[in-house]
Amino acid sequence: MIHLLADKPTPAQLAEMLEELTDYVKLAVGIERGMVAGGGELHADCEAVLLEDGSQQEDVWGADWLPLLQEVRYHSFINIRPRQNNPSMELLDPALRARGCAVVTPLFAGVAAL
Repeated sequence: MIHLLADKPTPAQLAEMLEELTDYVKLAVGIERGMVAGGGELHADCEAVLLEDGSQQEDVWGADWLPLLQEVRYHSFINIRPRQNNPSMELLDPALRARGCAVVTPLFAGVAAL
């Protein structure tokens, strides 16, 4: 299940986001709006939720939240954007990574799934 988050997920929401992949949560991070869509099998599904909610494509990046490590990783097909100087699945710009981390970490840190 995909949840659209502007605030910390509840433990029940995190458990629902982990239903598909169990060890990590696929995320799309709307950096400008400070929003996250998480859960499901594909980053693209999370991205679609953010775009439908009003985020702009150029501000949405793919990431994963690893609850056991309390860590964000940026490896996704939706990150391949040569026109934004990111030709890789990995989000290469350290400033964008830091901004994404500043959105994701406060939302998910310390939340344990039921």
